[in-house]
Amino acid sequence: MKRHFLDLSNFDLSVLRSIIDDAKLRKSGELNDKPLDGKTLAMIFEKQSTRTRISFEVAMKKMGGDVIVLSPKDMLLSKGETLEDTAKVMSRYVDIVVIRSPDHEKVIAFSEAGSVPVVNGLTDYAHPCQILADMLTIEEKLGTVEGKVIAWCGDGNNMARDFVFASAKFGFEFRIATPPEYAMDDETIAWAHKAGARVITTNDPVEAVAGADVVMTDTWVSIGDSPAESDQRMKLLRPFTVTQDLMAHAGDSCLFMHCLPAYRGNEVEADVMDGVRSIVWDQAENRLHIQKSILAWCLEKL
Repeated sequence: MKRHFLDLSNFDLSVLRSIIDDAKLRKSGELNDKPLDGKTLAMIFEKQSTRTRISFEVAMKKMGGDVIVLSPKDMLLSKGETLEDTAKVMSRYVDIVVIRSPDHEKVIAFSEAGSVPVVNGLTDYAHPCQILADMLTIEEKLGTVEGKVIAWCGDGNNMARDFVFASAKFGFEFRIATPPEYAMDDETIAWAHKAGARVITTNDPVEAVAGADVVMTDTWVSIGDSPAESDQRMKLLRPFTVTQDLMAHAGDSCLFMHCLPAYRGNEVEADVMDGVRSIVWDQAENRLHIQKSILAWCLEKL
């Protein structure tokens, strides 16, 4: 059975725990093996990428493997070849595929048509690789994520959805503060309640961050948003900017996280982003270590 890594909702905690624990060992230098020697990773990027591309490419090479990076213009997908045919052909050439696409269903279709593992490098639905890096980062700073309170301020987007999934798996309370127009979808909230997750939704950022251990946000505007959409989002999300005043409601020990790219003055003040409580650079570094372990797990080397 192929080991895909598409979103967290269908994973047992034991699997997620094994990936994180392996990443800790690799980051510490206790594991320096090259289990992916002779393996080839293909990465398809329909959206631009900094952290996902660099971390996966470096991770694969450090684990002994090779990498091919492709965009739609490099492939005949742009000329009408079907996704299913592309998946079947690529499966004859490479051992694993990472896809970054706005369309989550496209990633699922590729994984079903091909015969090699597929990793979701980001879709508009989920960004599971980032979430595991975030769990690793929180555990480095706070010892455990279980029982902690994580607050989200901004848009109920793919990252917020993955935190909902993670809250059910890792046992933390997740509070989501959004404007009504960008609230988390009902289906995800229903999933959370059924899974027993402690998820609280509100339109008040102060209520969300009060006493929180971690406050997190994300960029308000995505690649592909029209100017009109961007202006509307900026207007509605402005009250959810993470400021020093907002962080004060969480307490002095609260940490700040952002999956990047960050736009200081929009979703977060520069003083917060670059302040002593910000752990965004550790968070970004941990993408490399968690990618190594995701690749190893997908290729049954973990």
